[in-house]
Amino acid sequence: MTAPANPTYRLLIALVLAIVMMVLDQRTPWAAPVRHVLGYLTAPIHYLAHLPVDSGEWLSEQTQTRGSLMDENRRLQRQALILEQKVQRLAVLEAENVRLRELLNSSADLDANVLVAEIIGVDPDPNRQELVINKGRGDKVLRGQAVLDAQGLIGQVVDAGPLSSRVLLVTDASHAMSVQVNRNGVRAILAGTGQSDGLKLLYVPDTADINEGDLLVSTGLGQRYPRGYPVATVTAVRHQSGAPFAEIAARPTARVDRASHVLLVQSTDKPLIPVPDPEAANDS
Repeated sequence: MTAPANPTYRLLIALVLAIVMMVLDQRTPWAAPVRHVLGYLTAPIHYLAHLPVDSGEWLSEQTQTRGSLMDENRRLQRQALILEQKVQRLAVLEAENVRLRELLNSSADLDANVLVAEIIGVDPDPNRQELVINKGRGDKVLRGQAVLDAQGLIGQVVDAGPLSSRVLLVTDASHAMSVQVNRNGVRAILAGTGQSDGLKLLYVPDTADINEGDLLVSTGLGQRYPRGYPVATVTAVRHQSGAPFAEIAARPTARVDRASHVLLVQSTDKPLIPVPDPEAANDS
């Protein structure tokens, strides 16, 4: 029995064989097929060796891509919200410009001095139909001054402060005024009902020539409003058998619950009541 080979001896033999093969590979072509076959055999080993590194790089890339997409999505959502807000604001400005143009066109046809004011408040009391505007005594606003929008009378100033004023609407339950049918001149008393779209004619004889759709305009009687301004349109006429008066409902021509700007009219034929200045009274 032969003794096992010395490990050092085997290492020397492997080293010599490796050197011989390297020399032969460099100087002769016979080792190329062997290297080619060994390349096929060792390819899976290289693939498995690099698999953890490749997997880590792929996962890192996917994570970064997902994070970038989420950041981009959030940015686009914020941008969309900003653009929607801008579109809404542009729509509001466009509608406001339309209303202002209507007011300016309306004021060009008025035989009176006019002042444009903005509505800045509404009376929270459901039993009161009042507005607050941003013009007061400093703008020469007077108590009793008529207030209109582009479609007709809204009401009149009942209190003028230094910088703002209160306007009583024609729809207030305590308000009444003289009107006439534009079609035939029939006069009647128009009263508010406390509802923004509700008015009624009081004590109209059952035989009066008033029909649905008739336009009611101010008469100027009582020096409360200037004459000839649209006030309301008749919406219903009800006759009850045996009743001396007809029940007549009307709707304001003005956009009482939607107006944002109004016109204050100082008629040349109506003396208005100036509001006394408390400071001046105290000084005297």
